Amino acid sequence: MAFKIKIGSGKTKSKKEADKAEKKPESAELAAQKPSLLSRLKKPAESARAPSPESESASPKPDSEIRKRISRIKPLKAEKSQEPSDEEILTESADEQPTPAIIEIPPEPKQGLLKRLISIGPKKVREAYNPDIHGVLVDLTYTPPQGVEEIEVYPVNPPFAYIRITYNYQNHEYLYEIVEPHYTDTETNLLNELKKGIFERVNVNTRQIAREMAADLLEEMMNEIFADYAIHLDPKTYAKIHYQLHKDFLGNGMVDAIMHDPFIEDISCDGIERYLFVYHSKYESMETNLKYFDATSLDSFVTKLAQRAGKHISVAEPMLDATMSDGSRIQMTLGTEVTAHGSTFTIRKFKEVPITPTDLIEWGTFSPLSIAFLWLAVENGKSCIFAGGTASGKTTSLNAISLFIPPLAKIVTLEDTRELKLPHANWIPSVTRESFDIAGKGEIDMYELLKAALRQRPEYLIVGEVRGKEALTLFQAMSTGHVTYSTMHADSVSSAVHRLENPPISVPRNMLSALNLICVQVQARVGGQRIRRNKQIIEILDIDPRTNELITNEVFRWRQATDEITYSGKSYILEEIMEAHGWDEERVRRDLIQRQEVLEWMRKRDIRDYREVSNIVVSYFRDSEGLMEQIRSGDNELV
Repeated sequence: MAFKIKIGSGKTKSKKEADKAEKKPESAELAAQKPSLLSRLKKPAESARAPSPESESASPKPDSEIRKRISRIKPLKAEKSQEPSDEEILTESADEQPTPAIIEIPPEPKQGLLKRLISIGPKKVREAYNPDIHGVLVDLTYTPPQGVEEIEVYPVNPPFAYIRITYNYQNHEYLYEIVEPHYTDTETNLLNELKKGIFERVNVNTRQIAREMAADLLEEMMNEIFADYAIHLDPKTYAKIHYQLHKDFLGNGMVDAIMHDPFIEDISCDGIERYLFVYHSKYESMETNLKYFDATSLDSFVTKLAQRAGKHISVAEPMLDATMSDGSRIQMTLGTEVTAHGSTFTIRKFKEVPITPTDLIEWGTFSPLSIAFLWLAVENGKSCIFAGGTASGKTTSLNAISLFIPPLAKIVTLEDTRELKLPHANWIPSVTRESFDIAGKGEIDMYELLKAALRQRPEYLIVGEVRGKEALTLFQAMSTGHVTYSTMHADSVSSAVHRLENPPISVPRNMLSALNLICVQVQARVGGQRIRRNKQIIEILDIDPRTNELITNEVFRWRQATDEITYSGKSYILEEIMEAHGWDEERVRRDLIQRQEVLEWMRKRDIRDYREVSNIVVSYFRDSEGLMEQIRSGDNELV
């Protein structure tokens, strides 16, 4: 829309111009201007391009100065932009002296109101929220009902989100309660309007830009909408509104606070009108105070999770496995096609900081001696498979033991979803890819990845999990001298062998002897607490030619009654290492004791970061005697 600006009333005319104006009667002047004014109203664009002589004589201001003045004027709202009638314009012209002229200026390119306001004057710095000054956002006062006790309250995203754990003595269950800011009806309506305005303005894909840039862009659009509506919020309300918008647009919506909780391992949504469940590392499975009330919001959230992961989910393909941006694994179903209660999702959280051997010793999953044994075996190129049930710690143990791989060895990892994280420089992480269409075009499965990996001449191959024909290729790689590590679902050595020998894996028994070790992981209860333990470390020696049975040797065993891991006293792998290095039994025993001493030293000093642990392991690999001298002398400079 063109803007109508009156020009000429604010500057003194010259004497010559004044005399000329006095000679012409006022009514005659108006009569002369009327046709020109009416023609400008009918054709504003033409008037703007070619101003009349009357307008030029009425205003001595140059066009650049006119535009400069217009840039300082706040645009009118749509409801106030009605154009005046011809009579109104003529009346205004008759009342004002000197006679004003009306000039139509083409509209400037459209820009955000926030930028136009900035051009008016200096930018005002918004007052930052301060809990000590503006008050707390979350009220943590709690009066438990009868039979309920508050166990603990801890922050997960302060000052916005906290977790309250309560225990109900009537049903003997824990409750996981998310405590966040409370929103009034007015604030809720404002949030809805802000979301609509942001959807109208946004024109970028947040997956293609950095998270910090996306957060800045979101706040900028929010401030533009506030400026458009002339809304001024106090710092406390502004912080609440901004937190909710950030959670909905860039965070994980309803489960955002849970995703910030480091004690949560799994998050489960079983459908509409059903409370979400979480698995807490301390309190185990618990019900939360969150649930989805309608199918629309739940379906929208599931679809958003799939899109963020770069995948597609629909009624035609209602099931999906994906990896979230933080590395967490997620399984989703859409609608009621395959799940009766509506859309579902299960998130298995990914630990940003990998588990280290020091953690496994601290938790009692392995003993220091068993970790030292695996350290020596990995360093000398012995292949191993970690077997166990669901959530028994197979992948966690595999990632921790991988830190013992020599620093310059070439490593190739193959996974369905990224879980492994290594500090090694010469490491190629690879993942499978689903097909682009129903026919399976473009699919890259574990078997294809493994074939490609063998052409890359790796020294160490790590496969996330073997469950199909790729296992046969994996054992062929073992037979040709590649050191391999993997996981599989099995609760004992016999069940692992049974799975390997039968379809769909179908590995011939004579190839199983290429495997050196099987570590059996188990999830059990001791003293009412859920624990993860290394149940057995078994050596695969050979195949009995008469019975065709595998010859095995148990090196370590976990005894549940005493919760101790004991050493059997005999290891054929240690004997192979002795022969390879030309050591005697005393030399091997001393090396094991030294490695155990290093592990205990790291545990006592709480060295649990995987980079620091890797540096110490590398130091031992390059100069074991120098490292032991520093440790025994109490020198901490190596850390």
